[in-house]
Amino acid sequence: MSLVDLARLIRRTGRIAEPAPAAPSEQPSAQGADGSPTASADGLPARDLPRELRGSVQVRHVDAGSCNGCEIELAAAFGPVYDAERYGARLVASPRHADAVLVTGVVTRNMAEPLRLTVEATPQPRVVLAVGDCARDCGMFRGAYGVVGAASDVVPVDLSVPGCPPAPADIVAALRQVTGR
Repeated sequence: MSLVDLARLIRRTGRIAEPAPAAPSEQPSAQGADGSPTASADGLPARDLPRELRGSVQVRHVDAGSCNGCEIELAAAFGPVYDAERYGARLVASPRHADAVLVTGVVTRNMAEPLRLTVEATPQPRVVLAVGDCARDCGMFRGAYGVVGAASDVVPVDLSVPGCPPAPADIVAALRQVTGR
């Protein structure tokens, strides 16, 4: 196929993409008896997120000690099929450029302090997301000798995404809650 034939095929086929789902609805803040946020029906906590982050959010990913299952799904979430960037979420390399910190895996002894420092280096307002069962509650690694705990045991967590590993669509849904898009 020549370059001209390819250009004709592209022009004739046009744009093929699924329409974006409806924007996430505003969820009121709900608190339990102890004052902690309660979980919504989809497993995500119903906590007020900073309105300043609406529209777009720069995300710094921290692998605190995972098996890489969540990283594969995170790569798929930012890949061409799920395309989290079209909803305003973008991965960045530095916590100083980030608005959100996305934590995967249990927090190991060697990663507890780097995780704290990463969150501290992220400017306010910020959001911390715990992605996967390990980051939420240590999952199958609970009680292991090298594990400090879940992400919420080390840093305050605003949103959590259940699953081992969570589906890319669930990760994108959590990011859309932050961006509101």
